[in-house]
Amino acid sequence: MSSVRANRQAKILELIRVRNVGTQEELCALLNAEDFSVTQATVSRDIKELGLIKLAYSGGYKYALAAKDELSPELEKYRKVLLEVTVRVAAAGNLVIFNTISGAAQAAAAAIDAMKWTEIIGCIAGDDTVFLAVPTATQATEVCARFRLLLKH
Repeated sequence: MSSVRANRQAKILELIRVRNVGTQEELCALLNAEDFSVTQATVSRDIKELGLIKLAYSGGYKYALAAKDELSPELEKYRKVLLEVTVRVAAAGNLVIFNTISGAAQAAAAAIDAMKWTEIIGCIAGDDTVFLAVPTATQATEVCARFRLLLKH
């Protein structure tokens, strides 16, 4: 994932946390106001990649992260594997490090690889540690945050 896209998607998550954003057009306007030059098609792809859903609230509808039971069956399967074996997720430079229970790093790496996150350019697993290489330290922090969100569901 390009750093522009990663930054834009991080901004989308921030915006939907602090505001009730109900349409793609509204999200486009907010992003453009934050100096992200986006089209509705770009925002639509980002919404899909982030797994956002629309929730009803007293004022209408708003975007939110999917609850655990609303994740795709494929993503939920990998999330369950990671949830069972992950001890800690941390960023170090342009690496994301997963510490797992003993003997589980290979399973975690297989689940991570199967998720096909485009910003992850390489994955190496030992006995209880998985190293994920991403292009930049900023992306490592963002990927780390994304995994933490996934594991909280």
